[in-house]
Amino acid sequence: MFTGIIVAKGRVVSLTERGGDLELGIDAGALELERISLGDSVSVQGVCLTVTVKDGTRFFADVSRETMSKTTLGALKPGSAVNLEPSLRAGDPLGGHWVSGHVDSVGKLRALVQDARSWRFEFELPESLVRFVAAKGSICVDGVSLTVNKVDGRRFDVNIIPHTLKATTLGELKIDDGVNIEIDVIARYLERLMTKSGE
Repeated sequence: MFTGIIVAKGRVVSLTERGGDLELGIDAGALELERISLGDSVSVQGVCLTVTVKDGTRFFADVSRETMSKTTLGALKPGSAVNLEPSLRAGDPLGGHWVSGHVDSVGKLRALVQDARSWRFEFELPESLVRFVAAKGSICVDGVSLTVNKVDGRRFDVNIIPHTLKATTLGELKIDDGVNIEIDVIARYLERLMTKSGE
């Protein structure tokens, strides 16, 4: 589990095909690799990946075909910036919201408007996810825990403060860029509990 509070921006150093899958190499930047062991989970752009190799300031993780098809990781290139967060440990602060690292879909950035010192980002979702997003609820975008301002049809918007723009990859987004979206895990389980089998 994660909280959506990004602790470091890393950089992709390699993408290597491994039998149809992808091995992703990442320079961890300010992420404390000392606290991470082989087999541990790290959120990379909001995607939970398992560390398979550590080499100095770098770590490597495998990305399956399924993950590449459901996230933006398949579009990364050497030099691409990525948001990083280690998995929670007992006693860690819960600054954002419960995030599983299981991306639901890729959304699109559709509008950017300056709002005082912040920026208002408007994202578009697949129709199937709209019912899970609520004003003042939580959502995870590229691994970042955000509060929804409003929902309008398939679109929702959030305000990004200057610190978050600088500390995450959100400040590098351009119109029509894809982003990894994870809906609030509570909304997902509520929907499951309220839906009868087969309906």
